[in-house]
This record gives sequence, C-alpha cells and structure tokens, in this order.
Amino acid sequence: MSISSVKININGTDYTLTNSSGNNWTATITAPGTTSYNQTNHVLTCIATATNSAGTTATSSTTLRVKETVSPVITVLSPTSGAYVTNNQTPVAFTVTDESGGSGVNISSLVITLDGTTVTSGISTTAITNGYSVTYTPASALSDGSHTVAANVSDYDGNAATAKSTTFTVDTVAPTLNVTSPSNGSATATASCTVAGTTNDATSSPVTVTVTLNGVSQGNATVSSGSFSKTITLAEGSNTIIVTATDGAGKTTSVTRTVILDTSVPSITSVSISPNPVNTGASMIVTVVVS
Repeated sequence: MSISSVKININGTDYTLTNSSGNNWTATITAPGTTSYNQTNHVLTCIATATNSAGTTATSSTTLRVKETVSPVITVLSPTSGAYVTNNQTPVAFTVTDESGGSGVNISSLVITLDGTTVTSGISTTAITNGYSVTYTPASALSDGSHTVAANVSDYDGNAATAKSTTFTVDTVAPTLNVTSPSNGSATATASCTVAGTTNDATSSPVTVTVTLNGVSQGNATVSSGSFSKTITLAEGSNTIIVTATDGAGKTTSVTRTVILDTSVPSITSVSISPNPVNTGASMIVTVVVS
C-alpha cells in the first residue's frame, strides 16, 4: 500500500510534506513567531500524520523548542550618570524587562558589579509587567568619589541584554569656606563693601558662592581658582552678611559677618581747658563736647 500524504501539525497549524526520495517526506516550514518557553515543558507538541491510499492513517509525535531572539532591556532609573549623591550607601534602581510574550527575564542570571567587582548582597527584586524592578544598595559605605554600578541579565531563551551602567559621585563632605573680608563686627563709613574669600571642595568642584545681605539675595559671587569676591552696598546701621558655598552634591557651608555702616560726621560743640591759664608742670583738664 502506498503513502498518499504526510502532514504535520505544529502549534495548531497543519503543514503538508512532499515525498523527497524513497520513504522521506519533507517540507520547509517557517517556525512559529513566538517562543515556546511559556508552553508546558517549554516545547510545542508536533503531530505527524501519514495516510495511505486506502485511507488508513498513522500518527507520531515529537516536540519542538522555539526560541525568541529579542534581548531583555535594562533601564537605569537612579542615580543618573554624572549625578552627585550625599548618601554613601545610595540605592541604585533599575528595571529589566522582556518583550510581551517573550520567554521572560531570567532573574537568576542577573549580574551586578560595583566598580568592576560582582556583588552578591544588597540586591532586591520586585516583579513588574514583563520583568522586574531591581534595587541594589551597597552593603557598606562607599568612599567619597566616583563609583560605577553596572548590570546585565538574560532571558530564558539565552538572549543577553545590552549591559547598562551608571557612574555617580559620592560626596559626604561640605565645601570649605574662608571669608577674608569683611571682618566680623567691623565698622565702616563706606557703603560699598567687597565680600571676598576662598572656597574648595575636593570631590565635587566647582563650588558656587552666594551672598545675602540683610536677608536679601545679592546673587552669586565670582569664583576663580577657588577665590571669590562680590561687591555689595551696605545699609546704614548694622548689616548681616551671609556667605554660602554650595558644592556639586548640594552640600553647603555658610559664614555670617556683621558689619556696621556709619556715615555720620561728628560735630564738636566746645573745647575747654581748666585751669586756663595753667602753671608750668601743673595738671589741667581738657573737655571736648561732641555731638
């Protein structure tokens, strides 16, 4: 009895095979467009049916593993590259997601490195749509300076994501600030006053210097090579000057100076000497009345 037809059913679709030679029946078929990972045992059941000229059929089954080719995506949420942080154990947050209907993120393949060294603690994961939200918190305090956290992961079909990283600077120390003028508690008859000094921050320069006078902002001082200056106009009487240095991480140092502006001109109403005349070598009292 001759074979009249051979078919195979893959994922619900029948395909007809052609007798290529002898007992061999073949067909070139396009694989299903989605991964089989989400099916039972991660495979599709394929059923072949052979029919002879008398209409009798025989069936046999096999399995097909279909793998997707789309890699997961890693998105760094915080801190962004180039950021300054004041927390020396700042959490690094990112998401890892696979495409909808894909094999899914294999979270066990997640690798996180800190400055090139793989870390195994401080990692927490929360399931989200098509993937995970991941947070890495350093187990111990990071030193001030630049640090890089990188992550990579694969899906269950073995597609590796493009590794993503973020480089940020830890700065836990406020900038130095030295106000050289005016001196605290000084008095002057000149309204124009130059506020000057030096500032620096070893980790997150440049430093911004702002000046307030009697609670009113006078704007930024000019900073050059760590030295700063700002000319302000004093009000008659006591003046409060606050100088604030702010580094790239937002940490601040402030210095307060009090300066008195007195533009009044003294008036002498009388000068008297008693006794007058006075004998040579004798004591006398000089009295000056000033208003």
